[in-house]
Amino acid sequence: MRTANGPKTTTRMKALTLLSIAAVVGGVAFGAGTAAAADARTTSANAGAQCLWAATAHPQGSTVTAGGQTFQCTTDRGAPYWRQGPAANRPSTVPNPGSYTNPTGLFSAGARQPGTEYNDYCVGGQLIEGNEDIYQAVADRSGKLYWKAAAPISQWVFDSGAARPGPSSRSASLCIDGNLT
Repeated sequence: MRTANGPKTTTRMKALTLLSIAAVVGGVAFGAGTAAAADARTTSANAGAQCLWAATAHPQGSTVTAGGQTFQCTTDRGAPYWRQGPAANRPSTVPNPGSYTNPTGLFSAGARQPGTEYNDYCVGGQLIEGNEDIYQAVADRSGKLYWKAAAPISQWVFDSGAARPGPSSRSASLCIDGNLT
């Protein structure tokens, strides 16, 4: 079919057709490359999810010793998680500052620390000192971390010369209707 412009229109249509084919083929290749790259990022992100212990990152599969227990860096529902292993008859390999503040950015879920004044709470008018328990970093449904009592402090093996959490500076007078004020 000839048009008023003759051979120029045919040449232009061939060029547009070739560009369209190149765009489709290039788009498929680009899309496949993008999908492969995204899959690699997802896989490496999960495989490389590092666990935090006292603000130090540890790679997946690594094992640390703390308080007479071993903990291995694993994942739980895609998030870094310290899985408690067997007892260890050796000193801690990581610092153990205690649960002195919110664990976010310092510890991954599963990590355990001796309780401190930070964990004090009230039962009625009685003050329960945080240093009486070991606390474990746990994640709520939204993924936010907090400390939860996990065991009595007698189960924590303190290294010789290691600082132990002292008594609370708070008193029962701060317990009002079961709330620490």
